Amino acid sequence: MATNLKFGLLLPHFSEQAAAEKCLEGARRAEAYGFDSVWVRDHLVFKPHAIESNDNTHIEGLLLLSAVASITKRVTLGTAMAICHRHPIHLAQSFAGLSEISSGRVILGMGLGGFAHEFATAGRPTALAERTKLAKINVEICRRLWAEEAISHASDYFQFDNVSLKPKPVKPIPIWIGGGTPASCRRAADYGDGWMPARITLATFANRVEYLFELCRQAGKPMVRTAVMPLTTIAKDQETSLRGVNLKGLLDDSYNFSTWVKPASGKFSTLEDIRGAVLAGTPDDIARETRAYENAGANHIVYDLRLRFADWYEQINLLGTEVLPALRA
Repeated sequence: MATNLKFGLLLPHFSEQAAAEKCLEGARRAEAYGFDSVWVRDHLVFKPHAIESNDNTHIEGLLLLSAVASITKRVTLGTAMAICHRHPIHLAQSFAGLSEISSGRVILGMGLGGFAHEFATAGRPTALAERTKLAKINVEICRRLWAEEAISHASDYFQFDNVSLKPKPVKPIPIWIGGGTPASCRRAADYGDGWMPARITLATFANRVEYLFELCRQAGKPMVRTAVMPLTTIAKDQETSLRGVNLKGLLDDSYNFSTWVKPASGKFSTLEDIRGAVLAGTPDDIARETRAYENAGANHIVYDLRLRFADWYEQINLLGTEVLPALRA
């Protein structure tokens, strides 16, 4: 049966393989192959994760998306995730402008951020509880600025009077909430249009979707959109797909995700134990695991090819010529 999934790509705008031309050409190919979206990360003071190289190159994501908007006509432009250290007026203005430039092809993914040092650098509170409040306030102010003639606001974090914003977004901008924890599901049910974890196991994702569905039902709102962004490495054979990939590091790092559903053994010892967090193998393997995510309740899958950004074009071509056609047949 043909899939109802939408497909996206995370662009290589960070770490040692970062290059504007690779992002732009990748976006062109994504559109030509029928991908639905392209995505960027967001950092103020970029510190690579342990599974990445130690190169802290980071091309600013919103600037990059505006460049992508100018060379594409159809793909949606998304942030995975915009971090809530910006002033909300600046955030609202940036996304309204991106909506204008792209004729409305925008999704605002909003996250709490994984690095406290970025909030400290921006002069924002670093505690998780306060970042949670900041994210909600950012969303509320953005939506009001996008919809109302002029607004005022007073809270512990921001105070302003009679601020108006033009241009307004071309159409309503969906806001997807980032994170893979039960708390992120509660935030999505509270004020999100969607929920989008990045690295998460398939079993955990299925568990969260059930929880999110019940939260939305209790809130009397339609089920929000669900997306996922697994690390993906694709090649003509599995050995090549895993060449150079630090599998031990990925398995060790899995213990940092304390809310993940554990395998029967209670330990993350094999690639199968973290199924879904990493999609690795041939086009047939990737298509099968993509279908598993759809069966678990995903509406949108964004392939994160960072483990082998050096083979960026080759991997896009395999996804575009073999995986997407197989799923859409």
